[in-house]
Amino acid sequence: MTAAMNFPVSIPGTMVLIPDPRDVKAIVRAIATHHVTLLPAVPPIFNAILNYPKIGDVDLKSVKRCFSGSAAMAEDVLRRFEELTGSRIVEGFGLSEASPVTHMNPLNGLRKPGTIGVPIPDTDSRTVSVDDGVTETRTGEPGELIIRGPQIMRGYWNMPDETALVLRDGWLYTGDLAVIDADGFHKIVGRKKEMIVVSGYKVFPDEVDGVLMAHPAVLEAATIGVPDPKRGELVKSFVVLKPGSQATVAEVLAFCRENLAAYKVPRAIEFRGELPKSGALKILRRKLVEEELAKTPQ
Repeated sequence: MTAAMNFPVSIPGTMVLIPDPRDVKAIVRAIATHHVTLLPAVPPIFNAILNYPKIGDVDLKSVKRCFSGSAAMAEDVLRRFEELTGSRIVEGFGLSEASPVTHMNPLNGLRKPGTIGVPIPDTDSRTVSVDDGVTETRTGEPGELIIRGPQIMRGYWNMPDETALVLRDGWLYTGDLAVIDADGFHKIVGRKKEMIVVSGYKVFPDEVDGVLMAHPAVLEAATIGVPDPKRGELVKSFVVLKPGSQATVAEVLAFCRENLAAYKVPRAIEFRGELPKSGALKILRRKLVEEELAKTPQ
């Protein structure tokens, strides 16, 4: 709402609305027809535009800036989209409980692709241990992202217990895992509840997905943890190949071994025609988890 509605109203600017974000043809046509200059979208939409069959025949050079959020964007997707349009993608972060923006890369100047940038003015953030929720993690060490600022909610309506779980001592506990580098740039590495623990080692699905999507034949990927009696969990990835591309499980696993630590390499790869998604094209990992749990003997 902030990027797609409030921001155009404040400029002021004309809003071009897309009733169904799954209709990539309609998105591409709207950009070309209305000479859209600012495109707020989630990473799957940028990826879908890149893989639109006739994208080479469409002029998208009117796009000057793009806002991306909701999920991590593969750096290859960012690079290719900017080359296609000549635009600059600005990655950021927020959530409904924070009205909703808390971090973003600078519109101009230094940015770090693959990160959510730095806290916006008057906003503080830090990462804390997932074990005690208090101890600050070191630079470059993953921890739960917590935030405080004037945009943080006062609580959930008539839900005091749920409010107490996420608001503690003035800090909003996001449930997202992040690392902060020496320059203060934040990178989301996964969701706390989606973290996979393999024999005591922590694996972040977003990192595995990013490697998979760097494979030239891969269009989309989603990684989850599946129960294992010996290791606690195993890494399993679901992969959608680009139209007309081919790859074997062995080839994809070999690529992963070249780019991931051994314990992060998927123990299973499953090819699919499509992945479960929300109406906004966000991949629904929980659906994949539910499917796997249904296969597991109780």
